[in-house]
Amino acid sequence: MIPRYTPREMGRLWTDQRKYDTWLRVEIAAAEAMADHGLIPPEAARDIRERGAVEAARVAEIEETTQHDVIAFTTAVAEHVGPSARWLHFGMTSSDVIDTAHALQMREACDLLLADLDLLIAAVRERADEHRRTPMIGRTHGVHAEPLTFGLKLALWFTELWRDRERLVRARETIGVGKLSGAVGTYSHLDPAIEQGVCDRLGLTPAPVASQVVQRDRHAELLGALAITAASLEKFALEVRGLQKTEIGEVAEPFAKGQKGSSAMPHKRNPIGCEQITGLARLVRTNALAALENVALWHERDISHSSVERVIVPDSFCALDHMVRRFTRIVRGLVVHPERMRENLERSRGVVFSGTVLLELARRGVSREDAYLLVQRNAMRSHDDGLDFKALLLADPEVTAVLGRDGIERAFDLDVQLRHVDAIMDRALAGEAAEVS
Repeated sequence: MIPRYTPREMGRLWTDQRKYDTWLRVEIAAAEAMADHGLIPPEAARDIRERGAVEAARVAEIEETTQHDVIAFTTAVAEHVGPSARWLHFGMTSSDVIDTAHALQMREACDLLLADLDLLIAAVRERADEHRRTPMIGRTHGVHAEPLTFGLKLALWFTELWRDRERLVRARETIGVGKLSGAVGTYSHLDPAIEQGVCDRLGLTPAPVASQVVQRDRHAELLGALAITAASLEKFALEVRGLQKTEIGEVAEPFAKGQKGSSAMPHKRNPIGCEQITGLARLVRTNALAALENVALWHERDISHSSVERVIVPDSFCALDHMVRRFTRIVRGLVVHPERMRENLERSRGVVFSGTVLLELARRGVSREDAYLLVQRNAMRSHDDGLDFKALLLADPEVTAVLGRDGIERAFDLDVQLRHVDAIMDRALAGEAAEVS
């Protein structure tokens, strides 16, 4: 009998034993479908179902001689089945088993990844809501721009993760196909109805048309979805790393009691989790490129894709699942320093409100060009001489003649600047995407 797994870790899906167990699932489904159509004796299908078993070590031992993994597999299974094994793999080619079983493994891997991704999405949503009104400085080109809130930054992560999830769901459907159409896709030995019966039993969709293999654009789409998700995590991790710089100090990865940051510098608290995520994203991204290279095969099939997929598919799923789990822990334990955010916001002496001052001048009749010159003149002086920007504006008669003290004060009102944040947050965190929480 085939062992029934309830895997808790992604790695268990990709062991040799699990692969051969899944191949045997396909062979059993095929035998039963063939028996339903009178192609093989019902008792043969029963024997294959009830006696069929496989041990990875035995397959490896046989493969030393056969140099063919599927033949080694069927030989190993036949040792358990007995005389009915002559109906095992009847009318099928290797890729009928491999590609159909691979679809089952990839689909299950998607399910595990989606479950972990949901936990991350929920964690990000919770922290976003927590910090929806925590002000900080926004940065463009790495330079202070205008204020925003940390919650708004996290809400952006939340919506991107939801898109990653949707891409993965779509890719799961794309990859969930099986085929038993034979050596060149013509069903020369098996009726298409048998393929339909196998796919029905396995919960797959028959490929509408295939060569000897399921076409690899499907796999490329899946690996692409994994790579995009990895890129999102890299983006978020890079942001944490940037905000954890000593000079910024606005957030930090959790640092456990007893954890050490450096063998030489005891004071160090390094963002090693985010750095690991950044590095692994490169691996997943590279694997997606390899999946694209696998799309073009000679004629009806060669095996140039096979050796590549044995590496890139398990590695991408395992790496990304680790990244998701690791970043979930980081988000849940993320140390946020609102007081440092406020300090950094005020560090540029108010010049981050220059855009609002510009618009207020324009609203009151000053040409945009003249308004820009008035504001820039004072902003550059604030930069160069280390002076308070609002104080300079209040001392500038050309500005005060238009705005007055009240107008200038209003332009520096942080609550006015952030007055739409709640509406943005509600929109970002509401609706269908919020169901993961």
